[in-house]
Amino acid sequence: MPDAKIMYLCYFGLRESLVQTQVLPYLREINKLDRVRISLLTFEPDLKRKWTTEEIEAEKKKLSEEGIAWHFLPYHKRPSAPATLYDVLAGARLIRKLIRREGIDLLHARVHVPALMGAIARKFLSKKPKLLFDVRGFFPEEYTDAGIWKENGWLYRSVKRVEKWLLKDSDGFVVLTEKARSILFPESKETGFDLRGRPVEVIPCCVDFKRFESADRSARAGMRRRLGVEDRFVIVYVGSFGGWYLTEEMTDFLRTAREKNPRTFALVLTQSPPQQVAELLRKRGFTDRDFFIDKVPPSEVPDYLSASDASLSLIKACYSKQSSSPTKIAEYLVCGLPIVSNSGVGDLDDLIEGEKVGVIINEFNRSEYARAFDRIVRMSGAEDFREHSRQIAGKMFDLETVGGARYQRIYRTLLKRND
Repeated sequence: MPDAKIMYLCYFGLRESLVQTQVLPYLREINKLDRVRISLLTFEPDLKRKWTTEEIEAEKKKLSEEGIAWHFLPYHKRPSAPATLYDVLAGARLIRKLIRREGIDLLHARVHVPALMGAIARKFLSKKPKLLFDVRGFFPEEYTDAGIWKENGWLYRSVKRVEKWLLKDSDGFVVLTEKARSILFPESKETGFDLRGRPVEVIPCCVDFKRFESADRSARAGMRRRLGVEDRFVIVYVGSFGGWYLTEEMTDFLRTAREKNPRTFALVLTQSPPQQVAELLRKRGFTDRDFFIDKVPPSEVPDYLSASDASLSLIKACYSKQSSSPTKIAEYLVCGLPIVSNSGVGDLDDLIEGEKVGVIINEFNRSEYARAFDRIVRMSGAEDFREHSRQIAGKMFDLETVGGARYQRIYRTLLKRND
Protein backbone atom coordinates (compact mmCIF):
# COMPACT_ATOMS: atom_id res chain seq x y z
CA MET A 1 0.00 0.00 0.00
CA PRO A 2 1.53 3.37 -1.02
CA ASP A 3 2.18 6.14 1.49
CA ALA A 4 -0.81 8.34 2.34
CA LYS A 5 0.00 12.00 1.62
CA ILE A 6 -1.37 14.45 4.15
CA MET A 7 -1.29 18.25 4.01
CA TYR A 8 -1.90 20.29 7.17
CA LEU A 9 -3.22 23.81 6.52
CA CYS A 10 -2.56 26.48 9.15
CA TYR A 11 -3.22 30.22 8.97
CA PHE A 12 -0.39 31.08 11.40
CA GLY A 13 3.36 31.52 11.11
CA LEU A 14 5.76 28.71 11.90
CA ARG A 15 7.46 30.58 14.73
CA GLU A 16 4.23 31.53 16.49
CA SER A 17 3.68 29.97 19.90
CA LEU A 18 0.48 28.20 18.85
CA VAL A 19 2.27 26.39 16.01
CA GLN A 20 5.23 25.44 18.20
CA THR A 21 3.16 24.17 21.15
CA GLN A 22 0.07 22.79 19.38
CA VAL A 23 0.42 22.22 15.62
CA LEU A 24 3.92 20.69 15.43
CA PRO A 25 3.48 18.40 18.46
CA TYR A 26 0.25 17.04 16.94
CA LEU A 27 1.95 16.50 13.57
CA ARG A 28 4.72 14.54 15.29
CA GLU A 29 2.09 12.30 16.84
CA ILE A 30 0.29 11.85 13.51
CA ASN A 31 3.63 10.99 11.94
CA LYS A 32 3.73 7.88 14.12
CA LEU A 33 1.18 6.33 11.77
CA ASP A 34 2.83 3.95 9.33
CA ARG A 35 3.10 4.93 5.67
CA VAL A 36 2.18 8.59 5.92
CA ARG A 37 3.91 11.59 4.42
CA ILE A 38 3.10 14.95 5.96
CA SER A 39 3.40 18.47 4.58
CA LEU A 40 2.60 21.71 6.39
CA LEU A 41 1.41 25.02 4.93
CA THR A 42 1.84 28.15 7.05
CA PHE A 43 1.32 31.86 6.43
CA GLU A 44 4.27 33.97 7.54
CA PRO A 45 3.80 37.56 8.74
CA ASP A 46 6.50 40.05 7.66
CA LEU A 47 8.12 37.26 5.67
CA LYS A 48 10.92 39.29 4.07
CA ARG A 49 11.80 41.08 7.31
CA LYS A 50 11.60 38.14 9.72
CA TRP A 51 13.12 35.34 7.62
CA THR A 52 16.44 35.12 5.81
CA THR A 53 16.99 32.63 3.00
CA GLU A 54 19.43 30.75 5.24
CA GLU A 55 16.89 30.55 8.09
CA ILE A 56 14.20 29.24 5.75
CA GLU A 57 16.48 26.54 4.39
CA ALA A 58 17.60 25.55 7.89
CA GLU A 59 14.00 25.25 9.09
CA LYS A 60 12.99 23.24 6.03
CA LYS A 61 15.90 20.87 6.65
CA LYS A 62 15.05 20.51 10.34
CA LEU A 63 11.38 19.73 9.63
CA SER A 64 12.28 17.41 6.78
CA GLU A 65 14.37 15.36 9.19
CA GLU A 66 11.19 14.95 11.27
CA GLY A 67 9.25 13.84 8.21
CA ILE A 68 7.44 17.15 7.62
CA ALA A 69 7.73 19.04 4.33
CA TRP A 70 7.20 22.77 4.94
CA HIS A 71 5.48 25.11 2.48
CA PHE A 72 4.68 28.73 3.23
CA LEU A 73 3.07 31.87 1.86
CA PRO A 74 3.20 35.47 3.11
CA TYR A 75 0.44 36.53 5.52
CA HIS A 76 -1.43 39.74 4.70
CA LYS A 77 -3.05 41.66 7.54
CA ARG A 78 -4.61 44.88 6.20
CA PRO A 79 -7.22 45.73 5.21
CA SER A 80 -8.54 42.79 7.19
CA ALA A 81 -11.29 41.22 5.07
CA PRO A 82 -9.70 41.84 1.62
CA ALA A 83 -6.30 40.69 2.93
CA THR A 84 -7.78 37.45 4.24
CA LEU A 85 -9.65 36.86 0.98
CA TYR A 86 -6.39 37.38 -0.92
CA ASP A 87 -4.63 34.83 1.31
CA VAL A 88 -7.50 32.36 0.87
CA LEU A 89 -7.21 32.53 -2.92
CA ALA A 90 -3.40 32.36 -2.84
CA GLY A 91 -3.56 29.42 -0.45
CA ALA A 92 -6.16 27.59 -2.54
CA ARG A 93 -4.02 28.08 -5.66
CA LEU A 94 -0.92 26.60 -4.02
CA ILE A 95 -2.87 23.72 -2.42
CA ARG A 96 -4.47 22.84 -5.75
CA LYS A 97 -1.03 22.84 -7.38
CA LEU A 98 0.34 20.51 -4.67
CA ILE A 99 -2.69 18.20 -4.90
CA ARG A 100 -2.04 17.72 -8.61
CA ARG A 101 1.74 17.45 -8.30
CA GLU A 102 1.99 15.26 -5.21
CA GLY A 103 -1.35 13.44 -5.13
CA ILE A 104 -2.49 14.64 -1.68
CA ASP A 105 -4.92 12.17 -0.05
CA LEU A 106 -6.05 14.24 2.94
CA LEU A 107 -6.26 17.96 3.67
CA HIS A 108 -6.29 18.72 7.40
CA ALA A 109 -7.54 22.29 7.87
CA ARG A 110 -7.08 24.01 11.20
CA VAL A 111 -10.18 26.24 11.57
CA HIS A 112 -12.33 28.03 9.04
CA VAL A 113 -9.95 30.04 6.84
CA PRO A 114 -7.69 27.09 5.94
CA ALA A 115 -10.79 24.89 5.53
CA LEU A 116 -12.09 27.36 2.95
CA MET A 117 -8.75 27.22 1.13
CA GLY A 118 -8.91 23.43 1.06
CA ALA A 119 -12.53 23.31 -0.06
CA ILE A 120 -11.87 25.74 -2.93
CA ALA A 121 -8.66 23.97 -3.93
CA ARG A 122 -10.27 20.56 -4.34
CA LYS A 123 -13.48 21.79 -5.98
CA PHE A 124 -13.99 20.43 -9.50
CA LEU A 125 -11.06 18.01 -9.19
CA SER A 126 -11.82 14.56 -10.54
CA LYS A 127 -9.86 12.93 -7.70
CA LYS A 128 -10.50 14.89 -4.53
CA PRO A 129 -8.49 14.53 -1.33
CA LYS A 130 -10.54 14.10 1.83
CA LEU A 131 -11.07 17.29 3.85
CA LEU A 132 -10.80 17.13 7.65
CA PHE A 133 -12.33 20.30 9.12
CA ASP A 134 -10.64 20.90 12.48
CA VAL A 135 -13.40 23.29 13.63
CA ARG A 136 -11.88 24.02 17.04
CA GLY A 137 -13.77 27.23 17.93
CA PHE A 138 -16.99 28.87 16.79
CA PHE A 139 -15.06 31.35 14.68
CA PRO A 140 -17.84 33.75 13.55
CA GLU A 141 -19.32 33.97 17.05
CA GLU A 142 -15.88 34.47 18.60
CA TYR A 143 -15.42 37.64 16.56
CA THR A 144 -18.82 39.05 17.48
CA ASP A 145 -18.50 38.06 21.15
CA ALA A 146 -15.11 39.79 21.29
CA GLY A 147 -16.58 42.94 19.74
CA ILE A 148 -14.44 42.72 16.60
CA TRP A 149 -17.39 42.23 14.24
CA LYS A 150 -20.84 43.77 14.45
CA GLU A 151 -23.40 41.25 15.69
CA ASN A 152 -25.35 39.95 12.69
CA GLY A 153 -23.37 42.31 10.45
CA TRP A 154 -22.43 41.51 6.86
CA LEU A 155 -19.09 39.96 7.78
CA TYR A 156 -20.71 37.67 10.34
CA ARG A 157 -23.48 36.63 7.93
CA SER A 158 -20.99 36.02 5.12
CA VAL A 159 -18.76 33.82 7.25
CA LYS A 160 -21.75 31.88 8.57
CA ARG A 161 -22.72 31.06 4.97
CA VAL A 162 -19.18 29.87 4.32
CA GLU A 163 -19.26 27.83 7.53
CA LYS A 164 -22.52 26.17 6.46
CA TRP A 165 -20.90 25.14 3.17
CA LEU A 166 -17.79 23.81 4.94
CA LEU A 167 -19.89 21.75 7.36
CA LYS A 168 -21.70 20.28 4.37
CA ASP A 169 -18.63 19.74 2.18
CA SER A 170 -16.10 18.29 4.65
CA ASP A 171 -15.45 14.59 5.21
CA GLY A 172 -14.70 14.61 8.93
CA PHE A 173 -14.58 16.95 11.91
CA VAL A 174 -12.66 17.73 15.07
CA VAL A 175 -14.08 19.89 17.87
CA LEU A 176 -12.51 20.89 21.17
CA THR A 177 -15.34 20.19 23.62
CA GLU A 178 -18.27 17.89 24.25
CA LYS A 179 -20.48 21.00 24.37
CA ALA A 180 -19.42 21.91 20.83
CA ARG A 181 -20.15 18.36 19.71
CA SER A 182 -23.62 18.53 21.29
CA ILE A 183 -24.35 21.73 19.33
CA LEU A 184 -22.94 20.74 15.93
CA PHE A 185 -23.11 16.93 15.85
CA PRO A 186 -25.25 15.68 18.77
CA GLU A 187 -25.84 12.30 17.14
CA SER A 188 -22.09 11.59 17.15
CA LYS A 189 -21.83 11.31 20.95
CA GLU A 190 -22.94 7.69 20.88
CA THR A 191 -21.61 6.56 17.51
CA GLY A 192 -18.63 8.81 16.75
CA PHE A 193 -20.25 9.69 13.40
CA ASP A 194 -22.67 12.37 12.21
CA LEU A 195 -25.96 11.70 10.41
CA ARG A 196 -24.09 11.29 7.10
CA GLY A 197 -21.63 8.79 8.55
CA ARG A 198 -18.73 11.24 8.75
CA PRO A 199 -16.32 10.79 11.71
CA VAL A 200 -16.34 13.34 14.56
CA GLU A 201 -13.67 13.51 17.27
CA VAL A 202 -13.53 15.65 20.41
CA ILE A 203 -9.88 16.60 20.94
CA PRO A 204 -9.21 19.24 23.61
CA CYS A 205 -6.04 21.34 23.60
CA CYS A 206 -3.46 18.88 24.89
CA VAL A 207 0.08 19.32 26.20
CA ASP A 208 3.31 17.41 25.75
CA PHE A 209 4.19 16.12 29.21
CA LYS A 210 7.85 16.04 28.19
CA ARG A 211 7.85 19.86 28.08
CA PHE A 212 6.99 19.87 31.78
CA GLU A 213 9.52 17.33 33.02
CA SER A 214 11.77 20.18 34.17
CA ALA A 215 8.98 21.64 36.33
CA ASP A 216 10.07 19.80 39.46
CA ARG A 217 10.81 20.88 43.04
CA SER A 218 14.28 22.05 42.11
CA ALA A 219 12.95 24.26 39.29
CA ARG A 220 10.26 25.58 41.64
CA ALA A 221 12.78 26.60 44.29
CA GLY A 222 15.09 28.19 41.73
CA MET A 223 12.37 30.20 40.02
CA ARG A 224 10.87 31.35 43.32
CA ARG A 225 14.31 32.62 44.37
CA ARG A 226 14.71 34.36 41.02
CA LEU A 227 11.32 36.08 41.41
CA GLY A 228 11.89 36.81 45.09
CA VAL A 229 8.69 35.03 46.13
CA GLU A 230 9.97 32.30 48.47
CA ASP A 231 7.47 33.33 51.15
CA ARG A 232 4.61 34.43 48.86
CA PHE A 233 1.39 32.74 47.70
CA VAL A 234 1.78 32.95 43.91
CA ILE A 235 -1.29 33.04 41.64
CA VAL A 236 -0.45 32.70 37.96
CA TYR A 237 -2.34 33.72 34.83
CA VAL A 238 -1.16 32.70 31.35
CA GLY A 239 -2.72 34.30 28.29
CA SER A 240 -4.05 37.45 26.68
CA PHE A 241 -6.24 40.25 27.99
CA GLY A 242 -9.17 42.10 26.45
CA GLY A 243 -11.90 40.78 24.15
CA TRP A 244 -13.52 37.80 25.85
CA TYR A 245 -10.81 37.62 28.55
CA LEU A 246 -12.20 39.19 31.73
CA THR A 247 -9.34 41.51 32.65
CA GLU A 248 -11.17 43.62 35.24
CA GLU A 249 -12.62 40.56 36.94
CA MET A 250 -9.24 38.81 37.10
CA THR A 251 -7.57 41.80 38.70
CA ASP A 252 -10.54 42.16 41.09
CA PHE A 253 -10.03 38.54 42.14
CA LEU A 254 -6.34 39.18 42.74
CA ARG A 255 -7.22 42.21 44.88
CA THR A 256 -9.53 40.08 47.03
CA ALA A 257 -6.83 37.43 47.32
CA ARG A 258 -4.34 40.05 48.49
CA GLU A 259 -6.85 41.47 50.99
CA LYS A 260 -7.23 38.01 52.51
CA ASN A 261 -3.52 37.24 52.34
CA PRO A 262 -1.15 40.23 51.98
CA ARG A 263 1.57 37.81 50.82
CA THR A 264 -0.32 37.13 47.59
CA PHE A 265 1.81 37.64 44.48
CA ALA A 266 0.43 37.96 40.91
CA LEU A 267 2.44 36.22 38.18
CA VAL A 268 1.20 37.16 34.70
CA LEU A 269 2.61 35.63 31.51
CA THR A 270 0.98 37.44 28.60
CA GLN A 271 1.34 38.57 25.00
CA SER A 272 -0.67 41.70 25.85
CA PRO A 273 1.02 45.03 26.71
CA PRO A 274 2.30 44.60 30.31
CA GLN A 275 1.57 48.18 31.30
CA GLN A 276 -2.16 47.67 30.73
CA VAL A 277 -2.34 44.99 33.42
CA ALA A 278 0.22 46.64 35.70
CA GLU A 279 -1.89 49.80 35.96
CA LEU A 280 -5.00 47.81 36.85
CA LEU A 281 -3.12 46.01 39.61
CA ARG A 282 -1.64 49.24 40.98
CA LYS A 283 -5.13 50.75 41.14
CA ARG A 284 -6.13 47.75 43.24
CA GLY A 285 -3.40 48.27 45.80
CA PHE A 286 -0.56 46.19 44.36
CA THR A 287 2.95 47.60 44.50
CA ASP A 288 5.58 46.73 41.92
CA ARG A 289 6.97 44.19 44.42
CA ASP A 290 3.62 42.35 44.37
CA PHE A 291 3.51 41.29 40.73
CA PHE A 292 5.57 40.14 37.77
CA ILE A 293 4.28 40.63 34.21
CA ASP A 294 6.21 39.54 31.12
CA LYS A 295 6.15 37.72 27.81
CA VAL A 296 8.19 34.54 28.07
CA PRO A 297 9.06 31.90 25.44
CA PRO A 298 7.04 28.65 25.57
CA SER A 299 10.13 26.75 26.73
CA GLU A 300 10.21 28.78 29.97
CA VAL A 301 6.49 28.60 30.81
CA PRO A 302 6.81 25.28 32.74
CA ASP A 303 9.42 26.77 35.10
CA TYR A 304 7.25 29.79 35.85
CA LEU A 305 4.22 27.57 36.46
CA SER A 306 6.27 25.37 38.77
CA ALA A 307 6.93 28.44 40.93
CA SER A 308 3.19 29.06 41.37
CA ASP A 309 0.69 27.90 43.99
CA ALA A 310 -2.62 28.41 42.16
CA SER A 311 -3.91 29.52 38.76
CA LEU A 312 -6.55 31.75 37.21
CA SER A 313 -8.67 31.66 34.04
CA LEU A 314 -11.71 33.94 33.74
CA ILE A 315 -13.28 34.08 30.28
CA LYS A 316 -16.52 35.68 29.09
CA ALA A 317 -19.22 33.00 29.23
CA CYS A 318 -20.67 33.66 25.77
CA TYR A 319 -22.01 31.34 23.08
CA SER A 320 -18.67 30.96 21.28
CA LYS A 321 -16.84 29.91 24.45
CA GLN A 322 -18.88 26.70 24.65
CA SER A 323 -16.41 25.46 22.06
CA SER A 324 -13.34 26.64 23.97
CA SER A 325 -10.61 24.44 25.46
CA PRO A 326 -8.00 26.85 26.85
CA THR A 327 -4.50 25.38 26.58
CA LYS A 328 -3.62 27.07 29.87
CA ILE A 329 -5.98 24.71 31.72
CA ALA A 330 -4.01 21.64 30.66
CA GLU A 331 -0.75 23.41 31.51
CA TYR A 332 -2.03 24.37 34.96
CA LEU A 333 -3.13 20.81 35.67
CA VAL A 334 0.10 19.14 34.61
CA CYS A 335 1.93 21.50 36.99
CA GLY A 336 -0.42 20.57 39.84
CA LEU A 337 -2.06 23.99 40.26
CA PRO A 338 -5.62 24.38 41.56
CA ILE A 339 -7.65 26.45 39.08
CA VAL A 340 -10.08 29.31 39.58
CA SER A 341 -12.39 29.60 36.57
CA ASN A 342 -15.89 30.86 35.84
CA SER A 343 -18.85 28.80 34.71
CA GLY A 344 -20.04 28.50 31.12
CA VAL A 345 -16.72 27.96 29.32
CA GLY A 346 -16.38 24.77 27.29
CA ASP A 347 -16.34 21.64 29.44
CA LEU A 348 -14.61 23.37 32.37
CA ASP A 349 -17.54 23.15 34.80
CA ASP A 350 -17.56 19.35 34.64
CA LEU A 351 -13.77 19.14 34.66
CA ILE A 352 -13.00 21.48 37.54
CA GLU A 353 -15.84 20.64 39.89
CA GLY A 354 -16.28 17.03 38.80
CA GLU A 355 -12.61 16.13 39.12
CA LYS A 356 -12.04 18.44 42.14
CA VAL A 357 -9.12 20.30 40.61
CA GLY A 358 -10.25 23.84 41.39
CA VAL A 359 -13.18 26.18 41.96
CA ILE A 360 -15.87 27.48 39.64
CA ILE A 361 -17.00 31.09 40.21
CA ASN A 362 -20.70 31.63 39.52
CA GLU A 363 -20.79 35.38 40.16
CA PHE A 364 -18.21 38.12 39.91
CA ASN A 365 -18.22 39.65 43.37
CA ARG A 366 -16.01 39.82 46.43
CA SER A 367 -17.79 37.07 48.39
CA GLU A 368 -17.39 34.60 45.49
CA TYR A 369 -13.76 35.59 45.03
CA ALA A 370 -13.10 35.15 48.77
CA ARG A 371 -14.80 31.72 48.77
CA ALA A 372 -12.76 30.60 45.75
CA PHE A 373 -9.51 31.89 47.22
CA ASP A 374 -10.03 30.05 50.50
CA ARG A 375 -10.69 26.80 48.64
CA ILE A 376 -7.64 27.00 46.37
CA VAL A 377 -5.42 27.78 49.36
CA ARG A 378 -6.64 24.58 51.00
CA MET A 379 -6.21 22.61 47.77
CA SER A 380 -2.72 23.99 47.23
CA GLY A 381 -1.72 22.88 50.71
CA ALA A 382 -3.16 19.38 50.39
CA GLU A 383 -0.45 16.74 50.33
CA ASP A 384 -1.83 14.73 47.42
CA PHE A 385 -3.31 17.53 45.28
CA ARG A 386 -0.43 17.93 42.84
CA GLU A 387 -0.33 14.22 42.07
CA HIS A 388 -4.13 14.12 41.66
CA SER A 389 -4.00 17.11 39.33
CA ARG A 390 -1.30 15.51 37.18
CA GLN A 391 -3.33 12.30 36.94
CA ILE A 392 -6.34 14.23 35.66
CA ALA A 393 -4.11 16.05 33.17
CA GLY A 394 -2.84 12.71 31.92
CA LYS A 395 -6.32 11.26 31.60
CA MET A 396 -7.79 14.22 29.70
CA PHE A 397 -5.03 16.28 28.07
CA ASP A 398 -1.99 14.10 27.36
CA LEU A 399 -0.62 14.84 23.89
CA GLU A 400 0.23 11.22 23.11
CA THR A 401 -2.52 9.15 24.72
CA VAL A 402 -5.41 11.59 24.14
CA GLY A 403 -4.67 14.11 21.37
CA GLY A 404 -2.34 12.01 19.25
CA ALA A 405 -4.39 8.83 19.61
CA ARG A 406 -7.63 10.54 18.60
CA TYR A 407 -6.07 12.26 15.60
CA GLN A 408 -4.59 8.95 14.49
CA ARG A 409 -8.03 7.35 14.84
CA ILE A 410 -9.83 9.87 12.65
CA TYR A 411 -6.99 9.73 10.09
CA ARG A 412 -7.34 5.95 9.88
CA THR A 413 -11.09 6.31 9.38
CA LEU A 414 -10.75 8.93 6.64
CA LEU A 415 -7.94 7.03 4.92
CA LYS A 416 -9.73 3.69 5.60
CA ARG A 417 -6.63 2.10 7.10
CA ASN A 418 -6.10 -0.42 9.90
CA ASP A 419 -2.46 0.20 10.92
